Amino acid sequence: MFVSGRTLKTAILLTTTSALLAGCGSSGLLNRDRPDEFAVQRQAPLVVPPDFNLVPPAPGAPRPADGTASEQALDALFGGPAPRSSVETSALDRAGAAAPGIRSQVGDPDTNTVAKGRSTRDIIAAPEGDGQFAQAVIPS
Repeated sequence: MFVSGRTLKTAILLTTTSALLAGCGSSGLLNRDRPDEFAVQRQAPLVVPPDFNLVPPAPGAPRPADGTASEQALDALFGGPAPRSSVETSALDRAGAAAPGIRSQVGDPDTNTVAKGRSTRDIIAAPEGDGQFAQAVIPS
């Protein structure tokens, strides 16, 4: 059976058109729940109520804070001089904990440090590189 080129093109066109029209139907496999675009409404913008007790800061005045930035960082990291709970105290006692006020003594200038030696200083002062030509040299 021989089919001409025109008949083949017509059959392909009819098949494609019917498949596209079937996709527009509202029943069958292609039926699904869609959101109602007309049910969407705008939310009212947020409004901050005025606080008449606040006074704008004077130009150049320091920010109202409870200390310097380093003190605030130490308080955030180590909790400041806050009292410890009984569970924390008992756990630290069993572990052989340091002094009870160690958290508030971290930034103390009288805190002693241990010198780590020349090797550590050399490692810290070493130039940054990608490690491609890295070598380990053990001093004699």
